[in-house]
Formats: sequence, C-alpha cells, structure tokens
Amino acid sequence: MTSTTEQFADLSATTLLRFATAGSVDDGKSTLVGRLLHDSKSVLTDQMEAVEAVSAQRGQEAPDLALLTDGLRAEREQGITIDVAYRYFATARRRFILADTPGHVQYTRNMVTGASTADLAVVLVDARNGVIEQTRRHAAVAALLRVPHVVLAINKMDLVGYEESVFASIAEEFTAYASDLGVPEITAIPISALAGDNVVEPSANMDWYGGPTVLEHLETVPVSHDLTACPARFPVQYVIRPQSAEHPDYRGYAGQIASGVLRVGEAVTVLPSGRTSTIVGIDALGESVDIAWAPQSVTLRLADDIDISRGDLIAPSANAPATTQDVEATVCHVADQPLSVGARVLIKHTTRTVKAIVKEIPSRLNLDDLSQHPDPGQLVANDIGRVVVRTAEPLALDAYADSRRTGSFLLIDPADGTTLAAGMAGESFASKAETAIQADEEGWDF
Repeated sequence: MTSTTEQFADLSATTLLRFATAGSVDDGKSTLVGRLLHDSKSVLTDQMEAVEAVSAQRGQEAPDLALLTDGLRAEREQGITIDVAYRYFATARRRFILADTPGHVQYTRNMVTGASTADLAVVLVDARNGVIEQTRRHAAVAALLRVPHVVLAINKMDLVGYEESVFASIAEEFTAYASDLGVPEITAIPISALAGDNVVEPSANMDWYGGPTVLEHLETVPVSHDLTACPARFPVQYVIRPQSAEHPDYRGYAGQIASGVLRVGEAVTVLPSGRTSTIVGIDALGESVDIAWAPQSVTLRLADDIDISRGDLIAPSANAPATTQDVEATVCHVADQPLSVGARVLIKHTTRTVKAIVKEIPSRLNLDDLSQHPDPGQLVANDIGRVVVRTAEPLALDAYADSRRTGSFLLIDPADGTTLAAGMAGESFASKAETAIQADEEGWDF
C-alpha cells in the first residue's frame, strides 16, 4: 500500500498544463496555436482537409493554420479572434488545455476568462512593433490573475532578418515591465509561427539562440498543482439525508475539497456560523476513507447535528479563515452595463451566493502605465478597478494570492443573472518581496 506522502507526490506530479495565449491583433496568436497543433501532430485529418480547402478558396498557396482555432464565422471573415477558443492536445510528455484568447482591447474580459485558471501565459509580440500598449495590458492581466509563468514569444522574426539584437531589446523591455508587476518567471523565445521556427522544432535561422522551443518549454516547465499544502477548505455543495430504512440517521455534507487535506478525527469549524464539530467519517466513491485531499469530491460526516446548508464552508479549526462583510478586491468588469457605486448585486463565492451592495470604487487601473485613476464612480466593460462591497451575510474569503479558488468571486446582476465582474480578494499585484520569496519556492500554491 502506498503511503500518504507517496499519494500526495503522485497528485502533485500532474502531467496536465493549462495555458493561455495573448497578444495584440495580428501578432500571430492563432497561427502559433495552429502551428503548435499541426507540428505536434495533434490535428485530425478531416480538420486539416477543411483548413486546406478554405485556404485554397482564398487563393493561398499554403494552409492557413490560424483557421484551426478561429472557429467562428466572424473570426474567419475578419481574420481575428473574438471568443476564447479552447483546445485539448497531448504529447508523450504532458497533456495540455489551451485557451486562445482575443487580442482586441474590447475583448480584454475574454482574456481574463481564459487566463483565470492558467498555469502559464504565452504573450506574443510582433518583432517589428515591439512592446506596445496591448502587450503591457496582457502582462498586467496575467500579473493580476497571479499566473506563475509567462512566456514572451517574439514572433515574426523572419520579417526582421532573425536579428538577435531585435529579440534582445524587446525581451529586456518586457522583462523589466513584467517584473515590476510581480511576475516571478519570464521566458523569452524568438519564433516565427508562420515558418515554424522555434515552435516545435529548433530554428536553423537563429543559431545564436540556445534556449528551448515553445513546445519544449511547455512540456518541461515545472507546474505545481499541489493544493494539499494549503489550509483545508471545503465548500458545502449539498446536504445528503436519505432518511431511508437502510440509512435512517445518515447526514452527510457533499462537495469538492477546494484545498488542503481533511482527516477523520479532525476538529473543524463551520463558517459563517462559527460552530465547531469533529469529522467522524469521510465517504469517497461509495467507500469510507480516513483522509481526503483537494480536489477530491467527498461527503463529510460530523459528530454533531448542527445547522449546515449549501454555501457553508468547513475548515480545520486550527486555521479557519476569518469572515467579513466588507470585501475589498480588484475586479475586472465583464458586462456591457456599467458597475456603479450603490449598485445592488449578488456575490457568488464558491458555493455561496449572498446579496451585496457596491459601497465604493476607490480607483480604476490605467493599464498603460499602472497608475490609479481615483474615484471613477463606475467601471465599464473591460475596466479593472478596486471595489469595496458590503455583503448582507458574512463570507469566508481567503486572499486571492493565497488561493485562486477561495479568493475569487463573481458579482452578478440580481435582475437577470448576468455576470458583471470577476473579483480577486486582497491586494492587486504581488509585491517584489513576495515575488522573490515565491520564485524561490519549488512551486506556486494555487
């Protein structure tokens, strides 16, 4: 039988990498993704035949690999990416979930969606244009979302004669900017997505570059999914009370462990009520177990019959989170309608949804120079700003820097259920001291 330590090691040594691509319009994101899929032999024959047919109709001599990801008719007609396109592929070394996000300023919210669960972000730059406003915007969003690894893919090197000086200048400027934002790891790679240089195969045109190709880096970048090192958090999703002849007194609390480890015999606190009890049983896949860890879905049984319902959070009494009704956070506004001071909203945190009111909007972030525009009064689509929200009931929030799962929330329009904003509790960007500490650790804890 394997030990608990060995089980945790197997869990953290996952072969799955979630990554997102971002960049300005016409920087070649979709072409890069298409090249990545094509050269790694992750494209089905009928898909490739369809791309070849459309490319031939347009009079193109070679297949337009961007069509492998631009699936919407409007995207193909305009030659741009509008919505987030998810692609799943695998190599012998790792499985991947890829989110190809739009480059237009008006679709910044879509980039937030795609990068919110990413372990790595690939930011493309056109070698002819260098770091531009949208490049800085995407770097800032990646930093806000605490994406631990950023790849700077300097594309279209074939159009600047594969000059090393061009690559070095852009890499230096971007690295300085992203480091100031608190991004802990930045890897710059010179590529030509159209020609295939340094995407899957090393380029013969850039012998001055000795680093990895894009795919090699994606396959080898160390990514920690070890949620077991975090304090345990168990949002209750459903209360199970069969009240049958076979189980007359069974009362279980079902859900997915968001982080940490739970053990039979452990003292726990139920939030927001603050009542305490002890775990007397853990049921997983129809069997009783002594221990469970994130992200397993389990049912907990407690020693005491206390009032627990969907939305409550069960946590170890030794390190339970504090509850609050005043939520200070950074939000990315994703709805077309503005978010104003005084707006009545719903806030959805894990499995809990409560009424709330927007008390303050202290500032709106200017992503061009990272300055704060004080007291804007409202946020409009694609704005990122600080908010203070007063909730009708207490919430057990962690800082987003400590946990993406329990530090994030949604603001929802109570009238029609529209998602208004995606929120991240706590500070906006990582401090340089925090970044230095985290960069030295074996893996990031999300």
